[in-house]
Amino acid sequence: MHIILNILILSILCTRGNAQEVLNPPAKYVTTVPFVMLTGGIVIVRAALDNYKDSLNFVLDTGSGGISLDSTTAEELKVEKKLTDKTVRGIAGMKTVEFTYDHSVHLPGLTVEHLDFHINDYDILTSAYGIRIDGIIGYSFFRRYIVSINYEKQTFDVYTPGNYKYPRGGYLLHPQFSTLPMQQLMVRDNTNIAGKFYFDTGAGLCMLLNEDLVQDSALLRKKRKLYPTVAEGLGGKKSMDLTVIKEVRVGPYRFRNVPIYIFDDEYNITQYPVLGGLIGNDILRRFNVVLNYPEQEIYIRPNKHFLDSFDYSYSGLGMYIINGTITVTEIMKKSPAEAAGFKEGDIVIGVENNLSGNIQAYKTLLQNAGARIKVLISRNGDLKIITIKVRSIL
Repeated sequence: MHIILNILILSILCTRGNAQEVLNPPAKYVTTVPFVMLTGGIVIVRAALDNYKDSLNFVLDTGSGGISLDSTTAEELKVEKKLTDKTVRGIAGMKTVEFTYDHSVHLPGLTVEHLDFHINDYDILTSAYGIRIDGIIGYSFFRRYIVSINYEKQTFDVYTPGNYKYPRGGYLLHPQFSTLPMQQLMVRDNTNIAGKFYFDTGAGLCMLLNEDLVQDSALLRKKRKLYPTVAEGLGGKKSMDLTVIKEVRVGPYRFRNVPIYIFDDEYNITQYPVLGGLIGNDILRRFNVVLNYPEQEIYIRPNKHFLDSFDYSYSGLGMYIINGTITVTEIMKKSPAEAAGFKEGDIVIGVENNLSGNIQAYKTLLQNAGARIKVLISRNGDLKIITIKVRSIL
């Protein structure tokens, strides 16, 4: 009886297995797409829209619940727009958006059809990054494919949905999905917190934590100092605090002395206590990542950037490109920038011996904790060299 029963069970399992293989064929390679990375690990992808010849710059963003087009780009391309009652929310605002429907995006070796874009203003991102941001590619793309991101080669491979063989040496995450993946993480400083956080490749930082979470949990050690700063997000600029926590754990991987930002979530994007914030690409870029939205899985495998040092620099200097010039727009109180004598409206001509006018290069040079950095500025038409001593937050 037992032998017959076991054979019967084995037969049923084999039948089910064969049926599953038929229903879920192997994933097929489609194409490889190059990208560039900006400060904090922001991924920029070149793609074309419909029959327009010029390529556009899109942020590859798991923190976006759709796909979007910059309002200025939409005007220039003369796409048809329709008013809607749909809203989008970000760290700095909430707004009702227009949509433009049924477009195609052309990536190298791949055309993605029937995409509905919402229209948003990304001028603040263009000013901060120094390159034009034409849109954001998010859930509307990821839900259709398996996307394997190689941060070492700065490329991502696209596969059709199906059975995908993950490479050895990594770890398979099982985040909760709505349109955005939400991963269970552990953060530790004065106390340990296990909670869910958005998995956000579009955030150029390590972690962003909800202020309510930090206060309710007494997360921070009493001696932790908070450094006021400004970040960019949907809706514009957002004031927040910068500090360090003792540890962040992603699956079995641990990171020590991690810089974090703490913000007042006035637009409830984290729906606290449902979520505690987000993990950004300055941590995620330390892995090669497979985004398997069809199976609701994310696979992470440490890469050569895994042991890269974190950025512990603090200048308190905010600068953006305004009317084609790099302009000082914020000077935090009691910051190195204030002590050095910067004034709002100063035009940055060069940093150290770099006169390229590249805001990304200037920001990188200022990420040198403890260093004394010479900055050439123009103030009211006069050239002036200001020396700033960059502070370490560690």
